[in-house]
Parts: sequence; C-alpha cells; structure tokens
Amino acid sequence: MGDDRRLRSVVALAQAMAAAHTPRESWRAAALGACIALDSTFGAISVWERERGLLKVLVNAGQRAEGEEEFPESETYPVNRFPEITEFLHEQWAGGGEPDAWVETADGPATDRHGYCHQRVSALRRRRRGCCVVAPIVLHGRAWGELYVARPVGAPVFGREDADFATVLASVVAAGIAQTERLEEVRRLAFTDPLTGLANRRAVDSRLDEALERHRADGTVVSLVVCDLNGLKQVNDTLGHSVGDRLLERFGSVLSRCGAGLPGALAARLGGDEFCLVAEGPPADDVIAAAAELCLRAGELELGAGVACGVASTGDPIGEVVSGRRLFRLADAAQYRAKAARSPGPVVAGRDGTVLRLADSPPRAPQDRRRFRDATPEDDEEAREPWSEP
Repeated sequence: MGDDRRLRSVVALAQAMAAAHTPRESWRAAALGACIALDSTFGAISVWERERGLLKVLVNAGQRAEGEEEFPESETYPVNRFPEITEFLHEQWAGGGEPDAWVETADGPATDRHGYCHQRVSALRRRRRGCCVVAPIVLHGRAWGELYVARPVGAPVFGREDADFATVLASVVAAGIAQTERLEEVRRLAFTDPLTGLANRRAVDSRLDEALERHRADGTVVSLVVCDLNGLKQVNDTLGHSVGDRLLERFGSVLSRCGAGLPGALAARLGGDEFCLVAEGPPADDVIAAAAELCLRAGELELGAGVACGVASTGDPIGEVVSGRRLFRLADAAQYRAKAARSPGPVVAGRDGTVLRLADSPPRAPQDRRRFRDATPEDDEEAREPWSEP
C-alpha cells in the first residue's frame, strides 16, 4: 500500500472513531478501519484486565470464523498463555522500549520465541487464517490492550513495514478510545446523581421515552415507582446536612438492591428526597412486590421515617399512557396518597380510585411536576382516608 493510501486510511480510521457515539461503535470502527488500512479481512480489539490477568476480546470485526461473535460477552484468555504480552509489559516497554507490533504466521513454529506464540498460532490454524499482526494499545501511559489484524490463508504475509504501520494505527486507536472514554464520562455525569451514584431525572426521562415506545409497539409492560423519603428535613435540621446526605445514600443503596430483583430496572434519584424505579418488562405484580420490599427495608433504616411509595404500571387499568409525563402523574398521585394516609406499603394507581381522581384533577400549576397537589380540597380530604389494600 502506498504512503498516500496509508495516510488516507489513517485519517478515515480517526474520523470513523470520532463519529462513534458509544464504546462499542468506537471499538468496531477501530477494528474495521485497521482491517482496511492493512488490506486484511479480520480485526479485533482486546483489553488487558490487569486485576483478573485476562485478555478480554471487545469486538471481532470483518470475516468472523464460526463461533466468533461480533461483541462477545465472555471471550477471554489468560494472559499467561501469551508470553509476548509478558515480555512487552515487563521487559520491552518497562525498560524504555517502544510498544512495537509483531507478526505471527500459521506456519510458524509452536515455540515461546518472541514472534511465535503457541496460542496465537493454534488460533490462526483453527480459524483458517494465514497470519496476524498484533499491536499493543497504550492509553494514558499504560498498556491498555491490543489491536489484532489477520489475513486469510493464501494472502501475503505481513512484513516489517506492516507491523510498523500497525503500531501507528494502534496509537490512532488509542487516541480514539481516549476520546470515547471522555465522552462516556461526560454522559455518565450528565445522567448520574452525584451524591448517590444512581441515575438522575434526565436518565429517567430518556429511559421512559424508550420504554413507552416499545410499549406502544408490542405492549411491553412499563412500570414506575415513585418514592418520597420521609423525615429527611428533620434529620437535616437536627443532625445536619452531612447526616442527611448519608441517609440519602443509604436509601439509594436500598432502592438499588430492591430494583435488582426487576431485570433491567433503573434506580434513580429525582432530586431532594424523591427517588424512583423504572421497570420495563416485569408484570405489575412483580413491581408492586419490589415496592413493598422497598417500603419494608426503608422502615428499617436507622435514620428517617420510612418512605411513601406510589406505583403506576401499564399492566394495570390506568388508561392509555402516551407519555412518560402521564405515568409520572399517576405514580406521583399514588405516592401522595400513600404519604397523606401514612401507608405502610405502596399505593397503586389503577387499584385505588382516589389515585386516578387525583391524577386527573385540573392542574393549576402546569410547571409543577406534581400538579395533582393542586387538586380540589375535596380530593385532598379524600386522599387522607385510611389506606387499605385493594
């Protein structure tokens, strides 16, 4: 490949990684871009998990062999099977050397001599590939993983120039991965509550919108649990805000633990003393059971005075739900009734007629998420009636 073509391929690789929106897209763009740049048919990106001593494959791109998944969940290899990694980590790079790439072939001897690793040679033969070039990826001054590019049997074997070019590609990949990690951190901060580490309201709105699209398409059950932590103001006023923050953190852990029983549920802090769970898929009864456990465990916390909990689910007779705002309004109304009635368990919209009347009361303050709190005095008085199970 000429110098101009290689330069264009490097630019194309960088541009493809810059356009990626997720880590997976970035890994795939890196592997495919390296394939094109090196006139190859297969590429992979792997990360070295130091704490586990494993080489974990993140993506397999291009012409995959039988059994190879594009984004494998559990394709890992013990690092001690790859002597060249140990050499790179502890001898070559640590001694001031450069993270140069190396070439291996399916015809190479099965020895531990640098350049021929038994495990890699065996894999090449098993997957009918003739040769590969492996380039370490160095990120933030540390060995992060590797770029692996292979050609099929019968294709020209990689030479020294190819290996040197792979080293350049690996540095471009490292820059792209670093950018993706920065963007992911920005997204994480944008969708995370800094005190509890749970999701925030922005993340909840996004998840609800996506879940309700699937609900409209195929009837997937979408449920929302809204919680109001009781006694936080008293804790703040008597013991200080640092103690109040610890109460919020502890309740956040309880919420996360209870939500873990609902596959794929999102636990979030909406702000102040308000929290929620978003569940997509589980039936309403399972969500209500999780909410009941949450009420029980919240009551066992050393601080605070338990929690008021409301549930709204498309699996119950609550009418058409066309937006997340409607589900929030119903769950909020149920939570308000639970708080007013000092309910020991969750109140469920669709199983309590008062909740539906509260939710559907004419709003007086459209900007207030809890508009049902501007319901008529009669509705408010009715909400104070003793709570009972439906």
